[in-house]
Amino acid sequence: MRICVLGSGTWGTALAQVLTDNGHQVTIYGNNQEQIDDISKHHQNRQYFGSEITLSPSIKATTSLSQALDGKSIVLVAVPSNAIRAVLSEVRPLLKSRKYFINTAKGIEAGTEKRMSQVFEDVIPQELRHPLVSLIGPSHAEEVILRMVTAITATSHDLRTARHIQSIFANNYFRVYTNNDEIGAEIGVAMKNAIAIASGALAGLGYGDNARAALVTRGLHEMVNFGTRLGGKLKTYLGLTGLGDLMVTCNSLHSRNFVAGYKIGKDDSASDFWATNKATVEGIYATKVIYRMGKEMDIDLPIINAVYAVLYEDKRPSELLANLMVRPLKDESDE
Repeated sequence: MRICVLGSGTWGTALAQVLTDNGHQVTIYGNNQEQIDDISKHHQNRQYFGSEITLSPSIKATTSLSQALDGKSIVLVAVPSNAIRAVLSEVRPLLKSRKYFINTAKGIEAGTEKRMSQVFEDVIPQELRHPLVSLIGPSHAEEVILRMVTAITATSHDLRTARHIQSIFANNYFRVYTNNDEIGAEIGVAMKNAIAIASGALAGLGYGDNARAALVTRGLHEMVNFGTRLGGKLKTYLGLTGLGDLMVTCNSLHSRNFVAGYKIGKDDSASDFWATNKATVEGIYATKVIYRMGKEMDIDLPIINAVYAVLYEDKRPSELLANLMVRPLKDESDE
């Protein structure tokens, strides 16, 4: 099949490699000419993967959006959540036929509080798209590009479409499950980014495995409370887009959210992070949206509230940890 990948970052590049391994024709679209030339001419993406990784020579790359979309039946959107609406707005006028759209972003749109599937539905008319599929779950591009074993979900309210996308991506190192709980899965993969910032902060403060295990477990509890109130299914949070993504994001140096939290914890402040960070850290956006939604819905989210206070109210992580530890004692089985 002929497939367009919008986004020349780590995830777009890694998934392009998966698709070419499966025999598909892939064109990557990006707006950085130097990076696009690197992919096209040198079969590398040194900006993100260094010079050690060689990409398939069959992967094409272009800075022309119309050229990238021309003749493609599938459009994989691999850009940050806060750029989805803008990118789709550029795509919309160029569409001449109905296409399969695949989302990879893990977030909730600030301002509208909409999940990524809802943003796609807002921008791309139904007559120009098949049911959206989100390719989400516990995965780091740095491992996928090395063809290391990964399991992920093709999530859509339409299982027939999810199975179609599953068949396109699945191979002997990239295992794809289907899931039709669109609400639960999208909330899970967005919320875990905020919890991963808290996990990194604990590590930066010098706390050990016991403390982080407790935090991640209670983070899962918050995820379940929040997600099920919005209509997600409990079993989704025990799967790849819940517990699975939470584990990998809260414990890996490949996770930008964990690394950001670690720096904040090490400094016991977010001020230097805000002054120096240039990377896309999805958790900083998710925290603000989920915090506000939690307040509106009157849901107790102590970890999310603490991360929000560190990021947006200049509170010290060490002080907030102490506050979490002296909260009223509870019976876990009664919650």
